[in-house]
Amino acid sequence: MTKCTAIIPYYQRQPGILRRALDSVFAQSHSDYDVIVVDDASPLPVEAELHGLSLEERARIAVIKQENAGPGGARNTGLDHVPADSSYAAFLDSDDEWTPDHLKNAVGGLSLFDADCYWASIAGGEAFYYHFGVADLAGIAEVDRLSDDPPFVEVPDLAGVMLKNWSFMHLSCMVIGKNLFRNVRFEAALRLAAEDVLFFYDCARAARRTVLCESVGATRGEGINIFHGMDADSPLFLKQQFNTWVALDHLEQRFSHGAEDQASIHAYKQTARNQALWGQARLLKRRKAPQLRLLAQWAWRDPRILRNAVELAVAKISK
Repeated sequence: MTKCTAIIPYYQRQPGILRRALDSVFAQSHSDYDVIVVDDASPLPVEAELHGLSLEERARIAVIKQENAGPGGARNTGLDHVPADSSYAAFLDSDDEWTPDHLKNAVGGLSLFDADCYWASIAGGEAFYYHFGVADLAGIAEVDRLSDDPPFVEVPDLAGVMLKNWSFMHLSCMVIGKNLFRNVRFEAALRLAAEDVLFFYDCARAARRTVLCESVGATRGEGINIFHGMDADSPLFLKQQFNTWVALDHLEQRFSHGAEDQASIHAYKQTARNQALWGQARLLKRRKAPQLRLLAQWAWRDPRILRNAVELAVAKISK
C-alpha cells in the first residue's frame, strides 16, 4: 500500500480541537499513513491533545516543536520531515476533519492518473459561504471527467481558473506527491494572508498533472482562522492586505501569464489596495493615526497605491 504523511500545523487555545482532527485521520479507510504534528508554540500544548490515544495511534504520530513561525512556517517544517518512504504528503488544519475516504480517494486518483497534485471538495457551515465544491467548477470552466466513482475530474486551464476564483481549494483537501513536497515550500513570511494560495499556484504550475475530486474530502472546523477572523478595524488589517499584495506580486513575477490571467492578478492586487486604503480611512474617521510606516513600505514596492490614495481622497471630497 502507498504511504501518505499527514501534516498538521498546531496552534490552538481550545482543548479537543486537535484530537478531533486526529480522530478523523485514524478513521481513514486508507491505512498506510503516518502523522506529523508541528507544535508552533501553541498556547495549548500538544501533549494535552494526545492523552487517551492507543499505543498504535501514538506510534503513528511524530511531534515537532518549534518557535512560532506561523502556518506557512509550520507546514514547511512538516514538509522538511516527511519520511523517505512516503509517496504523498497531505495537509490537515488542526481544526478541520477528514472524511473517511479522503486519503483512499487521493492516493487512488494520484496513482491512477500519474498525477502529483490533488484537491477534493471541502464542506463547512454558514461561515464558510465563500467556498464552493469542485462539482461547481463545471458551471464556470471547461472540465474533463476522468471517472464517476470516485468522481475525479481534470481542469485543462486550472491555473487560469484559480486566478479567477480560489474558493474551490483548501489546504485540508490537498495532497501532493514527491516532486512537489520535496521542492515547493510556503512563503513563511506571509503569516497573515495568502501563503496558501501562493503555494497552491506554485504546486499547480509545477505539477505534471492535477486531479480534482468532487467528493467532500474534509469538513471545516471552527478553530483559529487568522485571515477571516480579522476585520478592517484590526491593527493588523493593513499588514494582512499588504501580504496579499506581496503574494500576488510574487505569483505574477515567477511565471509568464497570458493577458486574461494578468488581468485577474491585477484585479486582485487592486482589491488589496482598496481594502487597505478603506481600512486606513476608517482610522482617520475615528481620529486615529494612519499606519504611515507600513503604507510607505507598500508605496516603495507598489507606487500605484499612491494613485489609489489620491483617487480615494478626491472621490471623498467630491461627495
